[in-house]
Amino acid sequence: MKKYIIYSTLFIMILGTLLHFTYDWSNQNPIVASFSAINESTWEHLKLVFFPMLLTTIVGYFLFGKNVQNFLCANILGIITAISFIVIFFYTYTGIIGTNFAILDIGSFFVSILLGEFVIYKVLNSNLKCNKYLAITAFILLLFCFIFFTYFPPKLGLFEDPLAVDNLNLIN
Repeated sequence: MKKYIIYSTLFIMILGTLLHFTYDWSNQNPIVASFSAINESTWEHLKLVFFPMLLTTIVGYFLFGKNVQNFLCANILGIITAISFIVIFFYTYTGIIGTNFAILDIGSFFVSILLGEFVIYKVLNSNLKCNKYLAITAFILLLFCFIFFTYFPPKLGLFEDPLAVDNLNLIN
């Protein structure tokens, strides 16, 4: 299990990094948009963590997770931890200093994955009892939200592309 988490962590970091570019590489393919970042909004960057972690959850479940009672709960808690860290860290530091820095954004991506995978490891090695159907429901809800909000983003800052806003400001 420990080796799988280490390999998963590396895989998530690599695939998540690649997903930042796959939408443009695909010539803005609408199917690829479902799981790739389509702009620089915070929401779209959460997909870079969610989809690779979802993929490792699915693979891990079929490899050995069926025999581990809290496997799905551990993974959904790890994913929620990772995406929450990105949101909290980004809005905290940009709120304090008034701007964002790419190095901090990239660093928070990698730290979020490490935190998420650490939570998975700790929960898997705990006595936590959970309802796997609740975990599956949470996975499906997050999956639906990531896909739906790609095409129909709410008018909220989390979904706002700062580059599009900057471009609008240059025009006005």
